[in-house]
Amino acid sequence: MSALVVLVVIGALTGLTTVLFGFGGGFVTVPVIIWADAAAGPAAATVAVATSSLVMVASAVGATTATPRPVLRRLRGTAPLLVLLGVGGLCGAVAAGLAPAPLVHWGFVVYLAITVADVLARPGFLRPHSAARAAAGQRAFAIPAPLGMPIGALASFLGVGGSVMTVPLLRRSGLPMGTAAALANPLTACVSAPACLVFLTTTHGADTRALVLAVGSVDLGAAALLLLGALPVIMLLRRRPPRIPDHLHAGGYVALLCSVLTAMLLRTP
Repeated sequence: MSALVVLVVIGALTGLTTVLFGFGGGFVTVPVIIWADAAAGPAAATVAVATSSLVMVASAVGATTATPRPVLRRLRGTAPLLVLLGVGGLCGAVAAGLAPAPLVHWGFVVYLAITVADVLARPGFLRPHSAARAAAGQRAFAIPAPLGMPIGALASFLGVGGSVMTVPLLRRSGLPMGTAAALANPLTACVSAPACLVFLTTTHGADTRALVLAVGSVDLGAAALLLLGALPVIMLLRRRPPRIPDHLHAGGYVALLCSVLTAMLLRTP
């Protein structure tokens, strides 16, 4: 019973991070599902990535539908990027099924560590330059279409949804954290949807017999509990977003990345 409650509570936290940081759930849910599905043994990391993709699709779509239309208009003209994100997501999901589970786990850890170092060391994330902020509404979309394929592939391979790559890019273009996080959700949905389809239709070699309700390599039971906590929070906060100073919002993003990195280091496969 305690595990069920933990999943619902973590689901609510996932909803909070989806709205505030555009995470869609990947960085929060992967460590938790690895813990909850420890009975799957070495396959737990693969199951976690697969289950996370379903949670991210639902969370990102829910957050996108509740996002103000003026914010979503910034996505005009980005169809090639969205398509390539989806293609990359499909390729990454297939690759995740061919890779050994420890590679997925440690790939997650390494990429997270690189991201933390990047947002702390490079200028423009914690406090965007005033010139970039002034030009944010006048330039083309911050993420070039050719980046869609590698972003989608790496995101779905590691189960992170893509927001950890897209939010820093959007942020450095001068956008406020709130806008960058909101735009990350539809991008995450494009990455996660084809990846989720792959995970639902294949076990990727993972032994899921120890799980109560599994379809393909997705733990539907864990996903349902996470979404039970996440979706109400997403709908509430998207319609009544909290007012957070921009620099504190950016600092919270970094703090959350550090927390998840610590959790993943403590849980070795």
